[in-house]
Amino acid sequence: MRTRSTARTVIAALAGVLLAGGMVACGNSDTGGGSGGDDKIVLGFSQVGAESGWRTANTTSIKEAAGEAGIELKFDDAQQKQENQIKAIRNFIQQKVDVIAFSPVVESGWDTVLKEAKDAKIPVILTDRAVDSADKSLYKTFLGSDFKKEGRLAGEWLVEQKKSASGPVNIVELQGTTGSAPANDRKEGFAGAIAANPNLKIIASQSGDFTRAGGKQVMEQFLKANPKIDVLFAHNDDMGLGALEAITAAGKVPGKDITIITVDAVKDGMQALADGKFNFIAECSPLLGPQLMDLVKKVKAGEEVPARIETEETTFTQEQAKEALPNRKY
Repeated sequence: MRTRSTARTVIAALAGVLLAGGMVACGNSDTGGGSGGDDKIVLGFSQVGAESGWRTANTTSIKEAAGEAGIELKFDDAQQKQENQIKAIRNFIQQKVDVIAFSPVVESGWDTVLKEAKDAKIPVILTDRAVDSADKSLYKTFLGSDFKKEGRLAGEWLVEQKKSASGPVNIVELQGTTGSAPANDRKEGFAGAIAANPNLKIIASQSGDFTRAGGKQVMEQFLKANPKIDVLFAHNDDMGLGALEAITAAGKVPGKDITIITVDAVKDGMQALADGKFNFIAECSPLLGPQLMDLVKKVKAGEEVPARIETEETTFTQEQAKEALPNRKY
């Protein structure tokens, strides 16, 4: 009887150990790679702001893609101020996030804070906008558009349209945020392209800060100062849409009296193009979220990624806009 009793005691004890071991294993499985687990990637993202329809669509894409990828997103809105982005990046470093991504407000002035991230061994991904740092080791990759190409495509279209013009063609330019990569590059690309036709002259160029209100205000100034304006090149749709209001208020017909070229191809801009108020749009896609999350996973895993990854984009005329609008996602 003692032998049987002892055997039962040993079996019960072994069963208890196995059960406990099983419970520990299940506990580890739940925390590893699941919601709130230690293995979940944490991404700190600093956004420029919410200055345009493009930026709103970009933010939505990033938030939705993070959720779908199972990545914990710490999101910060810099409200178009570089000092806010630098503060956010330092906060991400203190929080020991796994990866930092941001869309720089301007191109210069990032080396110090990016060096801090590098010293903390936190990889950085640039999205949408680049920086002008000579030290390329401060970030892993850039994901976004070729802004110079967008400006060049806009200029090449205008050169083709005005190839038979015998006299001067007066152009005004609504620039993006001063010092930002898209403003610098779109201006350079456009200017380089229109140099092919000496009749095309930029008679005024000023920043509208990528906002609809800024586009309207600056266009009002252009119209008062320049009685003859033939073409408007706006660095984004929102400034172009603001300019429409000013042009209409001045008694001119947008798209006819003044040829309007913009960049982005958000829904409101595409509608203006379909309606004949805009004449041409070079696309700049904001839907970077899925590509960004894929890059986040790769750099966290220590994989090599290309130094620059460009999004595929196109251009639109009025008829092409009409065709694309019903299925437009942004």
